[in-house]
Amino acid sequence: MTTSDLADTLDDGRRMMRITTFYPRRGRVSGRHEDALTRLWPTYGVTIADPYPPLDTEALFGRRAPLVLEIGSGMGDATVAMAAADPGRDYLAVEVFPPGLGNLLAVVEERGLANVRVAQGDALHLLRQMLPPDSLDAVHVYFPDPWPKLRHHKRRLIQPDNVTLLRSRLTVGGVLHCATDWADYAEQMAEVLDAADGLANLHDGFAPRPAHRPVTKFERRGIAAGRQIFDLLYRRTR
Repeated sequence: MTTSDLADTLDDGRRMMRITTFYPRRGRVSGRHEDALTRLWPTYGVTIADPYPPLDTEALFGRRAPLVLEIGSGMGDATVAMAAADPGRDYLAVEVFPPGLGNLLAVVEERGLANVRVAQGDALHLLRQMLPPDSLDAVHVYFPDPWPKLRHHKRRLIQPDNVTLLRSRLTVGGVLHCATDWADYAEQMAEVLDAADGLANLHDGFAPRPAHRPVTKFERRGIAAGRQIFDLLYRRTR
């Protein structure tokens, strides 16, 4: 198990940087996290990498159950809390930060959670090439990188093409739940999601904070900085 590096792609023999929606942070992997990664990855881990084999989620979880995809799980606190409170569904948490993956695996083992698995790499590759259409009961995008500089807005996850992909992987009736503490990103999210074909807002504008969404580290930071928290919930209608 090694750290994922930001990949370069080759185009007509020239190296070109691929636009990603995340920043490949580095961080020290503690002994506890390294041990969890080493021992538990073969059972609980999914590596998102070429050749991107189709993901057999029934084999991965050992059962057939509704699947929730969490994009950008951080240290995994929200994942653990939601999965523990929702044992009837399976949770697949995608992250690129090895300390976060290691921490989540360690806590999953400590809590004895059978309905959590973790994936390392680009969630868009997972969605495009490893998960089939109509396979997700919900997608959670909590406090994604806001890419606040105007020139970096193209890196934001909630863009029309990405939302079309997300919608296609949801089941009809499945829910896309986004949350952010950046007002301009919240407005962009709402504009993109309102315009998306086959998605319907579950509320009139932004949603009241859902009780089932745990408070995350990034949410606490946003509140401490005086920023408002925005939730958006959309259901696939067709």
